[in-house]
Amino acid sequence: MSPRPVSRPPSARRIAFDVVHAVSTDDAYANLLLPGRLRSARLSAADVGFATELTYGTLRGRGFYDAVIAAATGRAVDRIDPPVLDVLRIGVHQLLAMGTPPHAAVDESVRLTRQVGAARASGFVNAALRRVSERDLEGWRSTLSRGVDDPDAMLAIRHAHPDWVVRALRDALAAEGREHELESLLAADNLPPRVTLVALPGLADEPSDEREERTAFSPLGLRAPAGNPAADPDVAAGVRRVQDEGSQLAALALSRSRPARPGERWLDLCAGPGGKAALLAAEARAAGAALTANEAVPARAELVRRALAPIDATIRVRAGDGRSIADDTDALFDRVLVDAPCTGLGALRRRPEARWRKTAADVAPLAALQAELLTAALDVTAPGGIVAYVTCSPHLAETRDVVDAVLSARDDAETIDTPAVLSAITRTPLDLGARGDAAQLWPHRHLSDAMFIQLIGRRP
Repeated sequence: MSPRPVSRPPSARRIAFDVVHAVSTDDAYANLLLPGRLRSARLSAADVGFATELTYGTLRGRGFYDAVIAAATGRAVDRIDPPVLDVLRIGVHQLLAMGTPPHAAVDESVRLTRQVGAARASGFVNAALRRVSERDLEGWRSTLSRGVDDPDAMLAIRHAHPDWVVRALRDALAAEGREHELESLLAADNLPPRVTLVALPGLADEPSDEREERTAFSPLGLRAPAGNPAADPDVAAGVRRVQDEGSQLAALALSRSRPARPGERWLDLCAGPGGKAALLAAEARAAGAALTANEAVPARAELVRRALAPIDATIRVRAGDGRSIADDTDALFDRVLVDAPCTGLGALRRRPEARWRKTAADVAPLAALQAELLTAALDVTAPGGIVAYVTCSPHLAETRDVVDAVLSARDDAETIDTPAVLSAITRTPLDLGARGDAAQLWPHRHLSDAMFIQLIGRRP
């Protein structure tokens, strides 16, 4: 009887390929797919770090790497078979950004080509990557920049952002009088963020200066220690959560905008996947308020239910279009969070593939949806109540323009000085620039996602 073949665990490079290829072909999200693959593979800590950098780094630089591949092969990337193209992208990242010796990067990429069923392309991959290895990162930047006169196009090449994103970020910074910070912002988008936790009030011990590294602004935030956050018993129990500091401040701006009265009704209109809803639920529980969570996508509504279960399993989670919320309730709400669907340009550090997934043509339909959701939120807000309009994007068309358009069409609502509210909440002052009544956070300035927060009051 012949022995059974030994099943080998996937290598770090193969895991990176599987995730990168799923993002390329199936619109998968790397931050949702990669952790599970790493857990099941049981890699060493060093290989986990290698696979993580290989995955996120490749996705972050994809547009730039595609230009390098096209120049090195003389072939448009849409004429390269998708699995082979993803192998090349991973190989280019090793050569230009990770300091992998050229012979190792080339040989391992050829081996990976065979593993993914594209053995016939092995010679092509070998030749292409050897051509790429003839220049370093700066050399390829110079090569691709020849004949480019537009400064935004130059920055797009240097920092691996689409041209339209660079222009949008420039406009958003210029609105604060800080256009000169653009290159710092683009560079910050390419730095992996540290993992941040939120301690849910009333459920977890408050962060301690003596025992933990606290975040600069959120009174509930702390930096996660190295390693897997899920190993923390409080994280496993759901009383501490992985959450960016900007998201924490967005929820707290609403829940702590003024003292809550017992019996208040709160609404999270776009609650999926449930991070901000969990923080609001803990805040509502402490204040004696009742929270309702709404999410349009049923699968995401189930994620919200799971996120809320450790806090209060009785919270109502409605699976439905937020724009029709008035059709499903006769009651009005005292506080409403509108964390609107957006381009996600504020979270490019954590979701590097988002920069290549969206286009400028996506902005107008999203802005229209955002305006409809904000209008629906105001319609179900009680006189004297407060709405927090939030996007994880600094794009002016998704932020200030939406607020201006909605409020110009009605006379029962007005903006609230959001920087003043946040100044009473944060541990240290936020430098918010010249944004009027709104607050815009930035990765390069606040080490958070670029969250836009505007509080709006419904007139009595």
